[in-house]
Amino acid sequence: MQQLAGKWRRSGIPVGFVPTMGYLHAGHLSLVDEARKRVGKRGRVIVSIYVNPTQFAPAEDLANYPRNLHRDLQLLRSRKVDAVFTPGDAEMYRREKSMEISAAGFSTYVLEEKLSRLMEGASRPGHFRGVTTVVAKLFNIVLPTVAVFGAKDWQQAAVIRRMVADLNFPVKVIVAPTVRESDGLALSSRNKYLSQELRSKATILWRSIQQVRSAVKKSSRPISAVRLKEQLRQMIDSEARLDYVEFFRPDTLDAVPTVSKGTHMALAVYLGKTRLIDNGLV
Repeated sequence: MQQLAGKWRRSGIPVGFVPTMGYLHAGHLSLVDEARKRVGKRGRVIVSIYVNPTQFAPAEDLANYPRNLHRDLQLLRSRKVDAVFTPGDAEMYRREKSMEISAAGFSTYVLEEKLSRLMEGASRPGHFRGVTTVVAKLFNIVLPTVAVFGAKDWQQAAVIRRMVADLNFPVKVIVAPTVRESDGLALSSRNKYLSQELRSKATILWRSIQQVRSAVKKSSRPISAVRLKEQLRQMIDSEARLDYVEFFRPDTLDAVPTVSKGTHMALAVYLGKTRLIDNGLV
């Protein structure tokens, strides 16, 4: 992969890259389309498919994360992707099948220390260390000109942007809009886990965002973030279990005491055992 991408880059051909964990849906394909748009007709588009173990905590769903490589490759062929990189753990972390990822085979990690502390970072300790490490490795392997991430993982995109700026990666990071179902639910590979009953309740994430937008629109002054959080907790608790809801500046992720137009919000909820996230600009 590195040799192929390097050949393209040395020839002056722009390379667009979309990193994924597979089980692709229309949201992923929209990122592929955005990458193609960014590199143009003479460019190349590469997609990686790798379920990265270092971003999962021991009690999370690594073993059960949905996978269907055959279907993924068919979808990517339909989008005329130029190359698909599908490494295994042994390639990415020099791990034997019988070994855990540890200092015995791999001991170097990339850690962003500010933006990754809150929200997903607080709820999933170690998650972003795994994300930044694997994305840094993928950037070194795929050598992209442009990399496209989805806005559904807003905090992740902010962390990656900071890593790219701080470590001088020669890649432009693009954040593409979230793709949603007709009822507002953001597309996610984990939606597969939902029963029909839980799927109907999952719209609580989008309804929460809409509720805040409506409240801000009606208010003549900024609204207390604490007050809005309590209102949302009461609203969500009837259908799901709230992990967190936060209001922050979209560029720095700094928490804000009051909510007004231009504030960003993010939330995570549990529907049964399934954890879903969403975010939106107020």
